[in-house]
Amino acid sequence: MSSTAKGLYGTYGGRYVPETLVPALDELEAGWLEAISDPAFQAELAALAERYVGRPTPLYDAERFAPEGRRILLKREDLCHTGAHKINNAVGQSLLALRLGKRRIVAETGAGQHGVAAATVCARAGLECVVYMGSEDMRRQHPNVERMRLLGAEVRAVEFGTKTLKEATSEAIRDWITNVETTYYLIGSCVGPHPYPTIVRDLQSVIGREARSQVLELADRLPDAVVACVGGGSNAIGLFAGFLEDKDVRLVGVEAA
Repeated sequence: MSSTAKGLYGTYGGRYVPETLVPALDELEAGWLEAISDPAFQAELAALAERYVGRPTPLYDAERFAPEGRRILLKREDLCHTGAHKINNAVGQSLLALRLGKRRIVAETGAGQHGVAAATVCARAGLECVVYMGSEDMRRQHPNVERMRLLGAEVRAVEFGTKTLKEATSEAIRDWITNVETTYYLIGSCVGPHPYPTIVRDLQSVIGREARSQVLELADRLPDAVVACVGGGSNAIGLFAGFLEDKDVRLVGVEAA
């Protein structure tokens, strides 16, 4: 399913925010549309994807894992710099932040992978980085908290509600509203108001484009099914984006019960 000009995916999506954020979102949308049509931006993003992120990531034939008579191919996003797909989006959005003149980044994180990715790209670009993380997630994912701090990010504990990702996102948005003139909110999942889900999809779609090309090279045909884990949605939408037009390919999202 593709989005409309207003960021609607069927009955989902759109933009329901305080009026104070509307100008910032308009600026963000205009900046993104301008960036993706700029050959210089695309060239810089492609160069960083290859030399910094480590793309393309391999498609691995998991022979011993697959049932007899079946074939399972694994897209190895764990081999990206920082150990997860989150860096694909963080690199692109950091370039956009610089393009918009923002020198301060706020981000939310749950397990910590997006926080690490945000801290990493901010360290590369010389940007101030503040990461909001629920105190319960900080307890469970302490090694990632230390990684963020080693990279120069300030990690702020969120102590209300369930003390997890939902509350961390709320706090990051509050910070952004307060400091909207100087701050860029770097969302890591397919959540939030338009144009964020579209930006995240565009930047993560490199996963699906590569996977489609690689499976055709390895198997000489398209897969029967494409399976992705679903948390915040960025991994799934990135992989699925490469196969949306292939009507004979089943797209399967797997979510924790």
